[in-house]
Amino acid sequence: MAVDRLLPTEEAADLIALTRELADKELAPKVESHEKQELYPEGLFALLGQAGLLGLPYSEEFGGGGQPYEVYLQVLEELASRWAAVAVATSVHTLACHPLNAFGTPEQKEQWLPRMLAGELIGGYSLSEPQAGSDAAALTCKAEPVEDGYRITGTKAWITHGGKADFYALFARTAPGAHGISCFLAPGEAEGLTFGPPEEKMGLNGVPTTAAYWDGALLGPERLIGTEGQGLSIAFSALDSGRLGIAACATGLAQAALDTAVAYANERTTFGRKIVDHQGLGFLLADMAAAVDSARATYLDAARRRDLGRPFSRQASVAKLIATDAAMKVTTDAVQVLGGYGYTRDFPVERYMREAKIMQIFEGTNQIQRLVISRQFAR
Repeated sequence: MAVDRLLPTEEAADLIALTRELADKELAPKVESHEKQELYPEGLFALLGQAGLLGLPYSEEFGGGGQPYEVYLQVLEELASRWAAVAVATSVHTLACHPLNAFGTPEQKEQWLPRMLAGELIGGYSLSEPQAGSDAAALTCKAEPVEDGYRITGTKAWITHGGKADFYALFARTAPGAHGISCFLAPGEAEGLTFGPPEEKMGLNGVPTTAAYWDGALLGPERLIGTEGQGLSIAFSALDSGRLGIAACATGLAQAALDTAVAYANERTTFGRKIVDHQGLGFLLADMAAAVDSARATYLDAARRRDLGRPFSRQASVAKLIATDAAMKVTTDAVQVLGGYGYTRDFPVERYMREAKIMQIFEGTNQIQRLVISRQFAR
């Protein structure tokens, strides 16, 4: 069922229509086979780039779509309702473009940004390490200044698109302490860079998540984004927006689960009636719909604040928390609506449930979101 969206412009409405058409044609027919077989969708991200969907919230000066965040996120939601892994990878690509866009020099932007926003170069975000997930200041991957630039040594973890991406927003330590972390625009292929095998995940198997091993790889000085020691502030400035991307993905996933449950409830009969006509089931569907609508409202509120240039960090954490918890509940309830069939792989709701779980974990666990929100009350 198509979501009735309130969009700011006719151009935005046309963009949503284009996204739906592309997603129905290119994503929906492939998602089941690719997820079951853990196959990467070769060529799909190039297609999304050609359609203009990989640079939507960035300036038209460098080839972006010039769209407000509230429109970009609704595009992301439409993608997620067909294929969550692709939508998450799209959100991560957008996140990976942020450091260069916000902190790069004019020369750096001219060199790389147009190809990134066009989807000719697909990005990954390389902040986490095996021992440094929520505690980003604890990372140990080193960027040692040398005559020809920086020599990178260490291990990074949980990289969406790892081994497939053309570039990575890489965060590595150039000095001790929280202010000793720097940001680099690292190439996807470099001598001394290797990747681990794809993680064997519960869901989102169409796009790999891997570790990266830096064994003395050399990055030229032009690869430093911002100044030495600015890395954590760059990372955190991107994460608020990234959390909104995950909130939108979670909302799209929940919408897909709701749509599947509603369709099944209108077809399945028990005791001579459609199960949707049984009050207990109807009320469950009503709660699911309310959760999806609430999730959408929270991420749109945060996005509109961002578009107006107002603070939105707390609202981003609220949106990520509400939307991902809603996705977990709605997908679980969708399995319940389908009964025994919901527990089989003949229907997609068991996959939706598995995919929803990670939404509560990445881009800052929901426990971290509660910490961020609670800190707003300290005086």
